[in-house]
Amino acid sequence: MMRNTWLILFALMVTLTNVFSQEEKKPIADPVIFETAHEGVFHGKSIKYKAIAGETHLKDTNGEAVAALWSTAYLKEEPNPSKRPVMFIFNGGPGSASVWLHMGVFGPKIVKVDSDAKEDDGAAPFDIVHNELALLDMTDLVFVDPIGTGFSTVVGKGKNEDFWGLNEDARSIAQFIRLWITQHERWQSPKYVAGESFGTTRAAAVTAALEGNGQTMALNGLILISQALDYQGSTSVHDNIASYFTYFPTMAATAWYHGKAGQGKSLEDFVQESREFAYQNYLPALYLGNQLSTSEKSALAEKIAYFTGLDKDYVLRSDNRILTSRFKKELLRNEGKTIGTLDGRYLGEEGDQTADRPTLGDPSSYGIDAAYTAALNDYFARVLKVKMGRPYLTSNRAIGGKWNWRPVPEGAYWEPSYVNVARSLGESMRRNKDLKVMVANGYYDLITPFLDAEYTFARHDIPMERVKMTYYEGGHMMYNHRPDFERLVKDIREFLQK
Repeated sequence: MMRNTWLILFALMVTLTNVFSQEEKKPIADPVIFETAHEGVFHGKSIKYKAIAGETHLKDTNGEAVAALWSTAYLKEEPNPSKRPVMFIFNGGPGSASVWLHMGVFGPKIVKVDSDAKEDDGAAPFDIVHNELALLDMTDLVFVDPIGTGFSTVVGKGKNEDFWGLNEDARSIAQFIRLWITQHERWQSPKYVAGESFGTTRAAAVTAALEGNGQTMALNGLILISQALDYQGSTSVHDNIASYFTYFPTMAATAWYHGKAGQGKSLEDFVQESREFAYQNYLPALYLGNQLSTSEKSALAEKIAYFTGLDKDYVLRSDNRILTSRFKKELLRNEGKTIGTLDGRYLGEEGDQTADRPTLGDPSSYGIDAAYTAALNDYFARVLKVKMGRPYLTSNRAIGGKWNWRPVPEGAYWEPSYVNVARSLGESMRRNKDLKVMVANGYYDLITPFLDAEYTFARHDIPMERVKMTYYEGGHMMYNHRPDFERLVKDIREFLQK
């Protein structure tokens, strides 16, 4: 009896071993590619182009495929494109696919959302329209979805942790760019990278990653939309003095927009007034803290109330330190409205009117995300003829909690600190005399404030003669505001022409 039991267990172990062995040796499918031909009028020019949507296999040091990275490329039909500019585009998160820049501003088709931020996107159907301002007359476009977003996924022996980290992510995107450039014979093409939010963090890290690894690649320009290079200035938490300062003019701009401050003055004039106060009065007072007298604190609170539209008593109870989460709930509390984070123009209505911060999430996010998601999926299926057996993840929240922010290798000494790739960008610019940077800032962006961009670029040894700062009357995704969409495209075209 015992002997038979051992024989059965042994046979079962052999069977399981064979099953696992077969699973390990299961062949990896070839990359899936969908190619279609198109024609459209862009900036008054009729252009024939092809769209190539599909996977590129990323390989490990042994030459084995470990990930299938999804990209969508739009290439103008030309007899010899070897020196035609090409732009690589991605969003941020970490955990966001490129859907926002793809369907919001850069792609040949875009989704329409309310330009004035007064209406939620609601439910389907949504309007997808031709984007006559797409840049295909000037440059080819390649939208990149990092691993774990869009259709991009690990394969074979690949593991998510090999890609979900500051350095890991940069290496994988750099590897993809080199592979794409080599495959399409574009080493002589001027090369640009456009990123948004964490995508700007990625852009700086990728720029540095492309400088080495035996295949040095120098970029011509970076377009940083709602930059996040030094996270200290975009992290609104108590005891982070820089954040009270960097967010202050954005609060003032938002209060101006909602008619709570600066009335009778232009936005630019009121922003400049708040900027000067932040530098000359507010920042020194923040560092003095409780060394200020009661009368000095009262006078400071009065000025803060003047700029932010908040009640002076509330400002005093906050010790003259206003967190953005509280500002978003407090400014229009009496009207039962909550302000958006990505874009302070958006408003939400919440049931809990006693909370000190928004409870439903970000109205400037849930006010547009259904439209973007539906538009991208519909466009892929009907226009680009993409047929995939897995969902396209416009965002993957699982990534954020597992992200490795360490800027140094595992095992090397490091103390937790704010993420900062600004100095690395400055070093890349000094090694590459042709690398220029455009920084696009939204006045109503309550996550990556415009003063943080100015503060960051002013103190990290960055060659400012090669940096162009631009400003828009929108938020984090300023292109959702149609007048700013047009200005942003115009500024990018001028940047590329120079």
